[in-house]
Amino acid sequence: MKIRKGLSTATALFALGLLGAAGGVAGASSSAMSGGTTTTSSKNVVQIAEHTPQLSTLVAAIKAAGLVHTLEGSGPFTVFAPTNSAFAALPKGTLKKLLEPANKGELASILTYHVVPGALKSSQIQPGAVKTVNGATFTVGTAGGKVTITDGKGTTVQVIKANIAASNGVIHVINGVLLPPAAS
Repeated sequence: MKIRKGLSTATALFALGLLGAAGGVAGASSSAMSGGTTTTSSKNVVQIAEHTPQLSTLVAAIKAAGLVHTLEGSGPFTVFAPTNSAFAALPKGTLKKLLEPANKGELASILTYHVVPGALKSSQIQPGAVKTVNGATFTVGTAGGKVTITDGKGTTVQVIKANIAASNGVIHVINGVLLPPAAS
């Protein structure tokens, strides 16, 4: 999504998150299945990611992109969270380049491509095109009983852990980094 000068990516993400809250999925809640019981977390999506060792690279990227405050907001957000190994699988030097201050806008564009307005549990995610907070779409499908996502570059990743409840949304851990059509 191209952002006009004067409107920060974080502001745009917040505004789109509010739109998602207004048009959220009926019956969506911030609960997840944990050992067969429904639990509600008092931590927001950033706090949960900060306390999940396999998401430390994502947390560093969120901080570098200036999106912490936004993702700590009321949301609700559905975050498809790449693991550390997913970031490590990017071409050599890509992550280092994206974390540089000069590339903050591109990093924010990639990260907001991992966020969907509303709190969508895996049972609420339907196959087909899904519009992200970034403004671009990715395609949801299934393979071998697992939810898959095909990004704007044609790469398919899997949801490897679903329905992590947050006070402001839901996190689904994925095994790859999603790239929007215009990202390098």
